[in-house]
Amino acid sequence: MLDSHVTSSNQGATILCVDDEPSILSALRRLFRARGFKVLVAESGQAGLTLLESENVDLVISDMRMPEMDGVVFLENVRQRWPHILRLLLTGYADITSIMGAINRGEIYRYIAKPWDDNDILLIVNGALERIALEKEKKRLEALIHRQNDELKALNASLEIKVEARTIELRLANASLHSANDRLKNNFITSIKVFTSLIELRNGNLAGHSRRVAELSKRMAQKLGLEAKQVQEIYVAGLLHGIGKVGFDDELLSTPVVMMNTRQLESYRQHPIRAAQLLMPFAELKGPIELISAQLERYDGAGYPNRLSDNNIPLGARILTVASDFDELQFGMLAQRHMDDQRAHAVIFQGSGRRYDPNVVDVLVVLHGGVMRDEVKKEQAVEKTVKTLDLQPGMVLSRDLMTPNGMLMLTAGHVLDDAVIRKIYDFERSCDLELTAEVWKDRTG
Repeated sequence: MLDSHVTSSNQGATILCVDDEPSILSALRRLFRARGFKVLVAESGQAGLTLLESENVDLVISDMRMPEMDGVVFLENVRQRWPHILRLLLTGYADITSIMGAINRGEIYRYIAKPWDDNDILLIVNGALERIALEKEKKRLEALIHRQNDELKALNASLEIKVEARTIELRLANASLHSANDRLKNNFITSIKVFTSLIELRNGNLAGHSRRVAELSKRMAQKLGLEAKQVQEIYVAGLLHGIGKVGFDDELLSTPVVMMNTRQLESYRQHPIRAAQLLMPFAELKGPIELISAQLERYDGAGYPNRLSDNNIPLGARILTVASDFDELQFGMLAQRHMDDQRAHAVIFQGSGRRYDPNVVDVLVVLHGGVMRDEVKKEQAVEKTVKTLDLQPGMVLSRDLMTPNGMLMLTAGHVLDDAVIRKIYDFERSCDLELTAEVWKDRTG
């Protein structure tokens, strides 16, 4: 992955690291100080609370397992006394109960699995600090707009010149506010992509699975003529649909569904419910959570957990089921053997009316048959594939830039500059790879 960098708005931010292991604190101190952060450390939750009473801190990173006061209790205290401080949790993959406690009681922003990757944790911290900055900017702009509206009401209606000048100023402030909101939304989607990439590292077959399911679900939803909000919810559900598997052991994670024993199958069928529980604190994910919860329901009513049938299953969940199974069939996650796309397509078609919604299956037929060839060619005509050595500043990525093992490097829409191109080239040389990127033709000439 690319080396993470600290934006100018994040430099000088203060981070408090709390852990009862001095070696962990030393590693975190070295990592963040080298990137220009001010780092405070505490070897217990109580020591951390004492530091917060006298220091201005932007972000707290706490270990989960500590004597006397564990991470959940410590972060809950931080939330109650200093709610503006963003909270991160260090924990192990299997500690789902503790993670849920930290989410529900400490309202953490993210959790980081041990052992961490330096670039990943820097990316998470930078994203958290950027979110803080954007939220502050949003509040400032909202206050500015409120003040300007009051001033506008007080102006004399006859002073047309002043009214016009103030209106222009108000429009500029609104445009800036919309821009801040857009950046916040984009940062949220990027964080989701990074998080799902970390989960998929545990099993080679999972690499890129969530991203592919999300993209296919989005295309199917658009083909069905759904509204933009519904399409976005389905896309996010596709990215997060496997989050409930985070607590699976390695054997269960690598076993195809058809090869699972009764105990494994029972545990597997719980992952949509577990995902809904993990995501429940995020109000903005209410729509995607409903779709994720119903992804194992069947069109004929023989699914899980509520045995819903046909139109009683949310349409987004019916789309997600087809997209997920189509991808899993090709990568050996459902059946014992990998299938090519034509064979996977045939299996989906055979399940039409039983496991799958026939209308959704018809859309898959259209998207992977001959009907859409002219449209696909038209889409490809505005894109081109570029090798690393041919990348130029100003080019815009038309698709996510991924490593061969499915790790997200840059998201679609990123505008390349000299520094980013140099990092891509250095990464390619260090890993002895040959990468290509998809860019928009009309953006680069």
